[in-house]
Amino acid sequence: MTFLFGVVLFALGIAVTIALHEWGHLAAARLCGMRVRRYFIGFGPTLWSTKKHHHGAGGHETEYGFKAVPLGGFCDIAGMTAQDPISPDEEPYAMWKQPWWQRIVVLLGGVIMNILIGVILIYAIAVSWGLPNPNVDMTPRVQQTSCVPATQNADGTLSECSGVGPAEKAGLRADDVIVSVNGKDTDTYPEVVDEIGKATGESIAIVVSRNGREETITVIPEQVERRSNDGSLKTVSGVGIAFERPKNGIIEYNAVTAVGGSLTFTGHMFGAVWDGLLSLPAKVPGVVASIFGAERDQEGPMSVVGASRVGGEMVEANYWSSFVMLLANLNFFLALFNLVPLPPLDGGHIAVVLYEKVRDFIRRRLGKPALGPADYTKLMPVTMAFTAVLLVFGVIVIAADVINPIRLLG
Repeated sequence: MTFLFGVVLFALGIAVTIALHEWGHLAAARLCGMRVRRYFIGFGPTLWSTKKHHHGAGGHETEYGFKAVPLGGFCDIAGMTAQDPISPDEEPYAMWKQPWWQRIVVLLGGVIMNILIGVILIYAIAVSWGLPNPNVDMTPRVQQTSCVPATQNADGTLSECSGVGPAEKAGLRADDVIVSVNGKDTDTYPEVVDEIGKATGESIAIVVSRNGREETITVIPEQVERRSNDGSLKTVSGVGIAFERPKNGIIEYNAVTAVGGSLTFTGHMFGAVWDGLLSLPAKVPGVVASIFGAERDQEGPMSVVGASRVGGEMVEANYWSSFVMLLANLNFFLALFNLVPLPPLDGGHIAVVLYEKVRDFIRRRLGKPALGPADYTKLMPVTMAFTAVLLVFGVIVIAADVINPIRLLG
């Protein structure tokens, strides 16, 4: 029951995020004197709606409501492009007729709202639980070597073992810093654990930094059993290394110090989200493979279905700070993703506005008259193609989240 409550709560958080994103567009449009016709959460058939009269933008009605498929939302602004049909009374308030900077402000309204939501959530985490230290030392420095337990119990504990492990036999020592495993650079100890665990050869080449010099050590691993995230046993390579664990992993704040701490942490999160966005295309084949039985990448993309499921896990385990952090991460991802300069995303519309401005600036410098607004019909092939890619990607990730979901907490 707690798990289901967490799933529903996170799904509600996603719905509120979408609603506030669209409200950001609506509020900016009203401030800039544009006319907003409709504000809806969801797509498809209308479940409920109501109309409200507004005095701004010449006086008009805005229809508010919910639609049957809660996987998005929209804010219908009159005359968003010159090709959109408008009535004579809407013409003075059409979006495309307003100054270029006002159009960009409106297009950025949703992105700005997502960023504000994310920062507020990070601040709440900082005050309530503290924030992870982004500068914590994760260097893969060997603390000690040991034997390798043959299996892992259902409760997560390891079986008993004795003797000398493969790492010690091969010559690894305490204070060695592992630089790479089988040619893969390793900057943190979780990366070392991951690379060793998935090694399939009869030997593992480990490069260590020792007393300022690098040395390659060949380790013959033992095949042992470890628990997957779903609790099942799988065979992995083990060498018997324990790492120095970081100290000061969580920084605590009060209401005042949390302001600076939240902004600093937000900067680090944006960097991580940006890196994740850039790596997204390369992760698609792995998501497809996971549908047919391959192991799911725990850092791969998730749909709203998968994110809600993980949210349920976090609530069930009473990891409320992680729950809120995931929701903040979602807002930052939506902010950056919407800035991708392709229609129908906000970034695509912003790119068109900037193109018009630069184009007309160049024409004026050449003594030519400015041209009219861009013809969006010429962008329809790009819009349809990118929309199709998004739909296919969404179906793939949802299928993976149903068949082979990411289980962050086991």
